[in-house]
Amino acid sequence: MRQAQKLFNGVNMKLKPLGDRVIVKPLPKEETTKAGIILPETVNKESRQEGEIIAIGRGEKIVKLNLAIGQKVVFSEYGGSEIKIDGVEHKILNHDDLLAVIE
Repeated sequence: MRQAQKLFNGVNMKLKPLGDRVIVKPLPKEETTKAGIILPETVNKESRQEGEIIAIGRGEKIVKLNLAIGQKVVFSEYGGSEIKIDGVEHKILNHDDLLAVIE
């Protein structure tokens, strides 16, 4: 099954992207560096461009990318549309907005 079915605040919610789109849940922002330096809030205001795929459309172009639910990806900074479902941020991205898979 290529659609996500998750519980959001106890409500069963299905998200199904159309065509060559994916739905990505952005990863939380880092508050410290690997060296342990705490980042100020001004640095953390920028949106993070990494996320986890929670649903994949069935378009020809997106299928050719061989993506899977749960994969982590890097996407373009200004790409896609942001949606909020029960307080959880998501992005609906076109196949062109996906830049890389994180392995």
